[in-house]
Amino acid sequence: MKMTGADIVVRALEDEDIPFTFGIPGTHNIELYDSLARSTKVRPILVTDEQSASFMADGVARSSGKLAVVNVVPGAGLTHALSGIAEAFLDGIPMLVLACGIRRDTGKAFQLHDVDQLAIARPVTKAQLQVKQGSEIYVIIRRACRMARAAPAGPVIVEVPAEHYLFRQEAELEMAVEEPPSPMLRAGDLDRVHSLLAACRRPLLYLGLGAAGAGADLVTLAERLGAPVATTFEGKGVFPENHPLWLWCGFGAAAPPFVRKIAASCDLTLAIGCRFSEVGTGSYGLEPPGKLVHVDIDASVLDRNYRAELPVVADAARFVAALLTSLTPRESDAELQQAIRAGHAKVWSDWVTPEDAGRVAPPHLLKSLQQILGPETIYTTDSGNGTFLAMECLRLDRSRSFLAPIDYSCMGYAVPAALGAALACPERPVVALAGDGAFLMTGLELLTAAQLQLPVLVLVLRDRELAQIAQFQQTALGRKVCSQLPDYNLPAFCEAVGAEYLALSRNAETETVIQQARGLAEAGRPVVVEVAIDYSRKTYFTSGVVRANLGRLPWPDRLRMVARALGRRVW
Repeated sequence: MKMTGADIVVRALEDEDIPFTFGIPGTHNIELYDSLARSTKVRPILVTDEQSASFMADGVARSSGKLAVVNVVPGAGLTHALSGIAEAFLDGIPMLVLACGIRRDTGKAFQLHDVDQLAIARPVTKAQLQVKQGSEIYVIIRRACRMARAAPAGPVIVEVPAEHYLFRQEAELEMAVEEPPSPMLRAGDLDRVHSLLAACRRPLLYLGLGAAGAGADLVTLAERLGAPVATTFEGKGVFPENHPLWLWCGFGAAAPPFVRKIAASCDLTLAIGCRFSEVGTGSYGLEPPGKLVHVDIDASVLDRNYRAELPVVADAARFVAALLTSLTPRESDAELQQAIRAGHAKVWSDWVTPEDAGRVAPPHLLKSLQQILGPETIYTTDSGNGTFLAMECLRLDRSRSFLAPIDYSCMGYAVPAALGAALACPERPVVALAGDGAFLMTGLELLTAAQLQLPVLVLVLRDRELAQIAQFQQTALGRKVCSQLPDYNLPAFCEAVGAEYLALSRNAETETVIQQARGLAEAGRPVVVEVAIDYSRKTYFTSGVVRANLGRLPWPDRLRMVARALGRRVW
């Protein structure tokens, strides 16, 4: 059967159950967009900037588990999208980057947008594939999708030269595409895990996003072990945070004192589906207590940052299920659970601020959001204070609810990721927590939200500076440099793009304004709430990172930096 390359691409996307493509059409791929317009399964979404296209595709994958497509023209389309592609690459998020290529059949040089796209994308993609013959399109697209999903997940780029979209060719649509094999758990490894667990007094369970597939088995595992549970930032929600054994996101210098004390009481760490990355460890400000058993499907992360007593290459779900088949339950530790409960109560007590405070306290804001919007809500955050405040203050009981740029930490993520989540999960409320600096990068995507009638709630956390960097500067340097933002008129911006606008200036207004915002969003409108946020209290994360980095400096440099900061404050 003969089909145009454009029709073959769309057929492959349909057969992979891909719901959306995100991008901006150009002269090279108008045939593809024409084919997408005829599809009843794949919906093309027009964005205002290709950076947002990659963040939206990321938001679809994190919130729903479905693969989405970044659909870009050659050259500038790809380079604009690279930030979101790199975010997905470092955070382990599946994505298909469908890059149209220049024509390869003319023999002409210096064509429009002519750059080596695969070379540009190589550092931030799992694989780079190029279609040589039109008959290869279907199989290559489907193979790329499987590669993107396969653990460790990540973006895969496919370049389709423009002439293949134009011309008809024989379409091979029945060729089988094999699933990538998953590593087998070795019986000897499982026996050693059992032995190490049996010999320890109290294990610590540390869970990353890679453990999400184990689902409810993680709760069973924690209860049988009687183990306190910490998660990575990306893993927030993989273990229910209303459970009496849940500790915190992290357990080192960037965690509260009660978390550090309980973690230090453990004599073995069972880490599943995590990489011990810089952000997740608070700038490597933690040490796994006792012997480390590190389980991950990606062998390259084992023994990389922390030496494991037992590194295990395995799929998390299979590992946990196998471990549970012969794991003897321990007695419940009431004293441990009481210590965890008291620790959380102390944290919330320290966070309490009066209702008539001059600005809005983040813990009060985030707790109110959860009470009013309910447990189904998806939260997206941006690089900076918004991520760490949400990580510390939100209490999530399910995975795919916390979408944050972690290891690439790219500003501008929150708003477009929220749009992707709203498209993929229309039955769930979606809230974007955007710093007022990050909002300047991709806030224009609210125009897309208004056009699509997406009921996203965007909280612009307004303090008129790059808050986290300003805090680091003030702490370490004693002054702020290039971190204060020029002011902008947010109500006028919202009017221009068709979004509703509300202002929230103090704690006492919080519940009323959020209720109003929810009502407007439920009517199918994007809503922006300008929050006069109070950043006067540093997060545990910020304080811990400063301590961790200062503490590892040589003494002369440590004293010099402390003296400089103190001297500038006095002066």
